[in-house]
This record gives sequence, C-alpha cells and structure tokens, in this order.
Amino acid sequence: MKLHHQIFLAMVLGGIAGALTEESTRLFGLPLLPGYDLIGDLFINALKMVVVPLITTAIISGMVNVGDGDDLGRLGLKTVVFYLSTSLIAVLVGLVVVNLIAPGVIDGQPARNLLGLSADTDRALASIEGRGAGDFTEILRQLLPPNLFQAAAETQMLGLIVFSLFFGFFLRTLSGAPGEHLRQTVEGIYQVTMRITMVIIRFAPLGVFGLIAATVTRTGLDAVEPLALFFVTVLLALGIHMFGVMPLLIRLFAKRSPVRHLQAMAPALMTAFSSASSAATLPLSMECVQKRSGVSKRTSSFVLPLGATVNMDGTALYECVAAIFIAQAYGMDLSLTTQFVIVLTALLTSIGVASIPAASLVAITVILGTIGLPAEAIGLILVTDRLLDMCRTAVNVWGDSVGAVILARSEGEEDVLRTPMKELETERA
Repeated sequence: MKLHHQIFLAMVLGGIAGALTEESTRLFGLPLLPGYDLIGDLFINALKMVVVPLITTAIISGMVNVGDGDDLGRLGLKTVVFYLSTSLIAVLVGLVVVNLIAPGVIDGQPARNLLGLSADTDRALASIEGRGAGDFTEILRQLLPPNLFQAAAETQMLGLIVFSLFFGFFLRTLSGAPGEHLRQTVEGIYQVTMRITMVIIRFAPLGVFGLIAATVTRTGLDAVEPLALFFVTVLLALGIHMFGVMPLLIRLFAKRSPVRHLQAMAPALMTAFSSASSAATLPLSMECVQKRSGVSKRTSSFVLPLGATVNMDGTALYECVAAIFIAQAYGMDLSLTTQFVIVLTALLTSIGVASIPAASLVAITVILGTIGLPAEAIGLILVTDRLLDMCRTAVNVWGDSVGAVILARSEGEEDVLRTPMKELETERA
C-alpha cells in the first residue's frame, strides 16, 4: 500500500477512533487520550529533531552543486533571480488569499475551540504579546546570530539559513583536498539526514492517526469546517499562481503560448502530482522540456536540477498559508512585522526543503517556531497535507519548467515552443 493510501486510511481510522472515544475512555485500564497524544507527540518530535541538519545541509549542498565556471555567470544569476522572484510572488499570492478568506476564523471567532487548540492558546498568544513594528530590528539581528548553536536550540532558523547560504557559497570555491573532503562530508550528512527524514515520513500514518484521534476525541467532528476552508484556500492560491501568474510570465517574457507549454509538460505534471516528489519527476521534466518544449540541453540541464533543489513556489505558498491559518486559529492579531517574518521565512526555508514528499512539514515547524507558535499545531494540517502535497509539487515542477522556457528565450533560443505538438507526437511515434 502506497504512503498516501496509508495516510488516508490513518485519517479515517483516527477520525473513527476519536468519534467513538471520550476523554475518560480506557483500554485495558489505560486512558486512550494520553496514548493518542503520545503517538502524535513522538511524530512531531521526530520532525523537529531533523529540522536543523536537514535545512542547513540541504542549503549548503544546493549551493555547492550550483555549477562550475560560466554556470555561475550570466545564466546562473538570471536563474537565481527568477526563482527567488517567482517564489516571492507565490508567497505573496498565498498571503493575500489567506487574509481574504481567513480560514482560521469561523463565524467571526478563532477556530481554536473547533480544532482543540484551547489548551495551548494562552501560551501561544503570550509568546507574541507586545510585538510590533519595532521588532523589525530584532529580525535583522537574527539574520546574523552570534552563536549558531544557541540559535539552533532556540529554533531561530533565519540565522542558520543565512549562514548556510554563505557557507555553501564559499565552500564551493575552496579548492584542494580540504575542500573536496568537506564537500563530500556535507553531502554525506545531507543524504543521511534525508534518509532519516524519509523514515520519519514513513511513520506519518501513525502520527496522523494519533493527532487526528486526539483532536476528534476532544472536539468531535466540528474541526471539519475550518480544515475544509483551509484546503480550499490553498487550492485557490495554488491555482492562481499556476494558471494565472506563471502563464502571464511566459506570455510576457518568452513571447510564447503558455497553453502549448502546458501540453508539453503534461506527462511530467501528472508524474509530479502522483509521486509528490520533484526529485523523482526531474528526469521526466528534463525530457519534456528538451524534447517537447524545445529547450536546449545546456539550459535545461542547469536550470531544472537547480530548480528541483531551490525553486519551490508551491511549497513556499503552502508554508505561508499554513502558518497564517494556524495563527488565525489561535486568535493571533497578525501584525505587518509578523507577516513579514512569515513571508521571509517561507521564502528562505523553501530553498532548503528537500525535493521529497512531505518534507515541507519540517519547514513549517521552522516557521511556527519563528513566530512563537507551538510545533504541535502542525497536527492541524496533516489531515489535508498529502493531497495538497501532490498539488504543490505539481506547481513546483511547473515553475521549474516555466523558468527553463523563459531563461532559454533570454539566452536567444528561438526553437522554444515553436514545433506544434502534433508534429512532436508524429516524430515520437
């Protein structure tokens, strides 16, 4: 049984178990609710455990593998600027949509009671009491922490992310045996950490079961309404970015038909949706971009692998919407400063999120910790995470391919999206 099937089954079983369970219910003389909480807490703690090594090594590894020589010149600069710009646009789209719909507010009241958050609400609100525009200077201080280990212990990830970007950039310039050994060490730590993360994600069905069962036990099925609204909010924001913003960029900067490119990328997008993994889709993405969209191997072989590592439009958008939804549910009055922190952290962490299914859960715990929310609140969105993960992965892959088309046109490639799809299908037959 595939992972998303397991998670769906866990959601169903967790809901049934929670609906049939009262807080005083016992099994073999032991209370069930603390058991549900223990399972959910172990899953959340495991995610928190890999936050620092996964994010830092992923960013360093991505910077080291950007390319050599001319790749860091004109094309490299344009690629980085394009990816950062589209990710920022995606985050802002999510920010606007989630503020307009406000899925965390039901009938004018925060949804904390419907979602079983009342126990942690006071602590979460106290953590941001008195925050305002003056905190902007504190955000800047966090960008360069005096003690990296203290910043990691306090979940101040902004400083660690900035340090990782600098470390990776200068590590790739270090020549000789020391540089090669250190690069191999960082890559090895990254690969091991990613494997640990995948093992943790394999236990996601158990964690989902515990979190859902505990929530439904405390609140009943009233949590369905705000979660459904959150689901619709994310889908709407992803749809605006994928079918509105990105086609407009193709039309404006590549002077080509976005519909033609969508047809060319259909196999890769379906694979991305079903696998929920940008890394797994990368070989097919390169084939579609080269053979169906007409982008040169030179451009696609640089732009797409880099995009699979650092360009996560859908993930960045989702992280922003999820964090603000949870904050709304807690009844927080989100100041411009707090929302700026969410936007900045979502943008930076999306760079370091491994291109594997559900790895964005790790990044969301970073954002929650940055704005003073308990990491346990991530349990609210696990119910809808798998399907939304599939959707945002498709947006990620689409964003990479759009970047390849636009950057190829900026490099003077005239054959991009010129050959009609019927001729391509005839050639392939």
